[in-house]
Amino acid sequence: MSCPPQEPDQPPSPYEPPPDRRDRPDPYDRPEPPGYGASAPPGQPPGYGPYGQPPGPGRGTNILAVLSLVFAFLFPLAGIVLGHLAKRQIRRTGEEGDQLATWGLILGYLFTVVGLVACCGWLALVFLGNSDGGTSY
Repeated sequence: MSCPPQEPDQPPSPYEPPPDRRDRPDPYDRPEPPGYGASAPPGQPPGYGPYGQPPGPGRGTNILAVLSLVFAFLFPLAGIVLGHLAKRQIRRTGEEGDQLATWGLILGYLFTVVGLVACCGWLALVFLGNSDGGTSY
């Protein structure tokens, strides 16, 4: 039992099996860009680009590095944690943003120390201001 031939403008019948896709090329199979591959410049391992950068789809800036720098000003402890996470991700993925993460860590530690010194100084002033030599009125 065969179906009658359909017009080219009509959708395929749901009762027919889909056409074989092995004949068509894979739409996600893209050639490597020039400069990558086995023919690397002298002194570079294979698979590295012309400027010694590892290839990869995620060459954008790491979002945790940006957040580390922002949170270093708002909440320094979160900036420190995000900075360390960003550094680890950047090492693993090869993304950009290493300097942002470093500055997020530096400023996060700096503002944490300044905050602790300010709190300790304030507590010392309160403690010394309340001690009036043991006299009470």
